[in-house]
Amino acid sequence: MQTPAPPDTFTDRAQRAKMIEASATGPAYQKQFWAKTGNPMTDALKGCIALSKHPDKSPFTLVADISPDGHPLNVEVRAPTPVAKCLESHFATWTFPAPPKLPDSVNYPIEIDVSM
Repeated sequence: MQTPAPPDTFTDRAQRAKMIEASATGPAYQKQFWAKTGNPMTDALKGCIALSKHPDKSPFTLVADISPDGHPLNVEVRAPTPVAKCLESHFATWTFPAPPKLPDSVNYPIEIDVSM
């Protein structure tokens, strides 16, 4: 009997997103993505920090899959501090530019390292 393959781990997802970001279509999509995401991300992060009396400003990583119509799926953060979880909840509601099609996947992986 064959054992089913384990689901992608956070680290696997982050690594795959970095590889796609470095691929031929990666830089163009990153430019579109950040043109739409930069200011809302900064504003949301400031709001998340303001919600806490003593916010944990430790660096964290966010990974997500962007659907063909630009909706984030499977959004996850590590380390899951209150600030990171707050930003995760904002990110999960946004709509992004439609990503390029990938030959081996329906959704487009994104990895964001956040430092304050």
